[in-house]
Amino acid sequence: MVVICPHRQLDFGDPTPVREFLDHRVHWIELQPRDGAAPREPLTQVLSLLLRPEEQLRGLTDELRQQAISDPTTADVLPLIPAILLARFKDRPLQEICAMGGITLEDFTQSLAYREIFGIGEATVTLRLLARRCGPLSEATTARIEALPLEQLEALAEALLDFHGPADLTAWQAAHS
Repeated sequence: MVVICPHRQLDFGDPTPVREFLDHRVHWIELQPRDGAAPREPLTQVLSLLLRPEEQLRGLTDELRQQAISDPTTADVLPLIPAILLARFKDRPLQEICAMGGITLEDFTQSLAYREIFGIGEATVTLRLLARRCGPLSEATTARIEALPLEQLEALAEALLDFHGPADLTAWQAAHS
């Protein structure tokens, strides 16, 4: 069993009934150990972004990026930084989150979640423009367009600027299926 907590000194109640279990079967991951030592493992360091004071975030993310240059394990966890900061500071503007974590907008755009969210918005706009250019779309056509990968959706959004009617959409779909 893995327990992720700020530190082991949290009051979980009387441990006597489960002492053997806690001592031998639980792997503790402390995000803010009471001894003041920073977590050593890259994943634990990244997870500690959930609890660290804002003024420490930039220093830690810079340190992790430096470690990633020579440590593939650290490089593997770097993509978690934007997701953690976005989840923690969901009421803050994106530029502020980027500044506090020393990350760029590109760091966010590299995530699969961002691309999926962007694709949903792109599909909505593309469908509205297609409806204006080609008339009402059938449910099947709408479903096919919503299912397009982002790259094809972007190509369709650009191509529809040259469409004159439904026949152009049909031809585009035939050419890109």
